[in-house]
Amino acid sequence: MEFSALVPELIVSDLQASLKFWCGVVGFSVWYDRPEDDFSYLTLGSAQIMLEQRSNTGDDWVSASLEQPFGRGVNFQIQVPSLDAVISRCNKNGIDLFLPEEERWYRRGTEEVGQKQCIVADPDGYLIRCIQSLGKRPASNL
Repeated sequence: MEFSALVPELIVSDLQASLKFWCGVVGFSVWYDRPEDDFSYLTLGSAQIMLEQRSNTGDDWVSASLEQPFGRGVNFQIQVPSLDAVISRCNKNGIDLFLPEEERWYRRGTEEVGQKQCIVADPDGYLIRCIQSLGKRPASNL
């Protein structure tokens, strides 16, 4: 495994609750962790994300007051092996979808790329857009 060029690090209020969501629901695995720092580095395929529990000592990098839901104005798109499996685990854990499953096609140059997607919020309110690829097709509106 190699480090990605861009890896978000999310401040979370309860690392164990976040790990239950990110690993148990979305499907990530812990690549490595530092329990003494309440930190975990997660992977899913080539996707990588870091989680760090908010510190009471003030040594985390927070530029303003944190109020839930965290991450306002951002969503993290993550390609998953099976969108149906993620939705099933959400249902099993009583987690409501922020955006129900839908099929979307997005123009990229002269083609469209398709994906099944849904959005779910993690325990701190970060929006996670789980996608499963539907492939490509010629753009229809050119």
